[in-house]
Amino acid sequence: MHIGLGLPIDAPELLPDWARRADDSPFRTLGLLDRLVHDNPEPLVTLAALAGATRRIRVQTEVLLAPQHNTALLAKQTATLDRLSGGRFTLGIGVGGREDDCRAAGIDPRRRGRRLDEQMAALRRVWAGEPYGEGVGPIGPRPATSGGPEVLFGGFAPAAIERVGRWGDGFLGASLPPQFMDGLFRDAEAAWQRWSRPGRPRLVAQANAVLGPDPVVAEARRNLRDYYTFTGRADEVARGLLTTPERIREAVTGFTGIGADEVMLYCWSSDPDQVERLADVVF
Repeated sequence: MHIGLGLPIDAPELLPDWARRADDSPFRTLGLLDRLVHDNPEPLVTLAALAGATRRIRVQTEVLLAPQHNTALLAKQTATLDRLSGGRFTLGIGVGGREDDCRAAGIDPRRRGRRLDEQMAALRRVWAGEPYGEGVGPIGPRPATSGGPEVLFGGFAPAAIERVGRWGDGFLGASLPPQFMDGLFRDAEAAWQRWSRPGRPRLVAQANAVLGPDPVVAEARRNLRDYYTFTGRADEVARGLLTTPERIREAVTGFTGIGADEVMLYCWSSDPDQVERLADVVF
């Protein structure tokens, strides 16, 4: 079972240091979230820079809000990132749930699920080297990964789970403890079987975690509350932050027990020493 790191969003200039440290550690993946109307770095631009600053660690969107992106440009950007990283890119993808993001992007929030399905059909065509559409030829470059980068769908709705079987390579579940994530994992496996996919989907769990002195923990909780204010559950999410070695190990063990292939420990403090602190706990 692999362990990855979710990157903080409040100090983008520190992320190359985070990436280099993680590249020298046993962590497998660096993840970065996506929002439009928020003070966060754009994920594809940022992950391209981090891929160039590292040698072996994977980079992953967690998750990219695809309906807010132009489809043809997204196909080109993701193929380019996969190519430049030597196949180290995973496209975590979802519909998002913030109306202000949709308004800023100029899309109808009521159609974002249907739009994502249309986008996935187009992305798969482009990554396979086929024409983009009627009267439009192929869009390069071809990704390093045959058929396109790995795709993980995030979300809680049945439609999101169904996309795992129809379009994806796996499922990424966030902000739920193992006892509740278990049901989503099993639903993703059932969707995989309904679409007669060979093998099994890759299952990834995300947990919010931070280690360090009180100011570091307080910073992480502030950032969590700021990000999740729109849900009305910001205080609850902040209280669920894992802040001790014992709780972090317990979460990793719990996710392993329900079949997770990877656990992403999402950090909400910009302190780069998180890399070594967390590595000492989980490896």
